Amino acid sequence: MEELKLDDFPLKTYDKVRYADTDRQGHANNAAFSVFLETGRVEVLYNPKLAILSEGSSFVIVSLQLELLKEITWPGQVDIGTGILKVGNSSIRFYQKLFQNEKCVANAETVIVQVDDCTGRGSPLTDNAKKTLGGWLMSEAD
Repeated sequence: MEELKLDDFPLKTYDKVRYADTDRQGHANNAAFSVFLETGRVEVLYNPKLAILSEGSSFVIVSLQLELLKEITWPGQVDIGTGILKVGNSSIRFYQKLFQNEKCVANAETVIVQVDDCTGRGSPLTDNAKKTLGGWLMSEAD
């Protein structure tokens, strides 16, 4: 999946690189990469028009594999490509890439689980959520 370009992703968005994201050398610090990835996921998970999240539940990250490939510089913009590799009973496995100036700067795989707010245990995704999320599935061979 290394060769994927932004246009190959079913979901695309962007974020602004803020001065506060940078280190002393003017590069985005590693924590900023995770924030940019979050921007891409949140547009799916918490979009009120999509109704993916069940009432009384929250989404939590249970796994994040992030590969930093190149520097992100300020000022600038980061383009975020997001797709889904798998939809489970209560989990979603995302695949994302970050781009700056059309060059891939990072890729990540994140597993998110829907949990019941009262018990903290996994809570099944609704059939509607699974159907919606299934529309953004990517093949691992892409």
